Amino acid sequence: MEHPHTRNFVGYGAHPPDPQWPGGARLAINFILNYEEGSEYSVPEGDGRSEATLTDAGASDMGVGGRDLAAESMFEYGSRVGFWRLQEMFRQRAIPLTISASAMALERNPEAARAIAQAGHDVLCHGWRWVNQYHLSEDEEREHIRKAVASLRETVGKRPLGWYCRYGSSLATRRLLVEEGGFLYDSNSYADELPYWELVGDKPHLIVPHTFANNDNKFMRGWWATSDDFFVWMRDAFQMLLREGATHPKMMSVSLHLRISGHPARAAGIERFLDFVQHQPGVWFCTRTEVARHWIATHPYQA
Repeated sequence: MEHPHTRNFVGYGAHPPDPQWPGGARLAINFILNYEEGSEYSVPEGDGRSEATLTDAGASDMGVGGRDLAAESMFEYGSRVGFWRLQEMFRQRAIPLTISASAMALERNPEAARAIAQAGHDVLCHGWRWVNQYHLSEDEEREHIRKAVASLRETVGKRPLGWYCRYGSSLATRRLLVEEGGFLYDSNSYADELPYWELVGDKPHLIVPHTFANNDNKFMRGWWATSDDFFVWMRDAFQMLLREGATHPKMMSVSLHLRISGHPARAAGIERFLDFVQHQPGVWFCTRTEVARHWIATHPYQA
């Protein structure tokens, strides 16, 4: 049986294309705020368990045996407090945000959805729910895509143009996104530092890679402990990419979560990083949709 996803170990190789970022920027940087709270696995949703993943509980199953009210409240902190703290930090600095939103989560917090719409934030669809799509049947996944698009039209007033699964896609995801027909790109890859094209059937489809490297999930996995850990990691990544950008401009994605980075002791590191990069020359602060539109216009698919 032919595998629907072939693997490419070569990519752009030693000669990546010049992205020709706007203004001749040496580095494009995109900040992604993951909004998942209210769409995770939970007993009230009929999932039979309460999720504690990427919370200060430090585990996905604390053995409660029913509704884990502590875990539920840690997720609630993200939407009740973390979202507002983080979005205000970006608003004060006029740095654009991409909100990677699970559609059901925004339904649970209309005030946050209105704030996202009013601020004009870019919206990347993070699924109908924050569940593992590779566990869904193809029909279930197709229905999740349909529900998510309809939901975001209602809550933020526009359909999503990008899609990002929890962790990774199923074998059918990319084909189903192309079948739906309204997506400019997906971010279900960690394979590069530049966008790239793939053929899905006979249709070209753009990939804007995501990041598990520049990601605050390292706090919950025990790899980072303090805001300085975050700041030093991000500063070093930024400086290396900016140096390389003199000859080979790239893209840097930074992924944040409401219930992680929304806490004061971690938000302090984000604030320091934003202040560090804000006035650096040669940087394009952008959304993922802007990156996708730029790449489509500047580097259209070539057979």
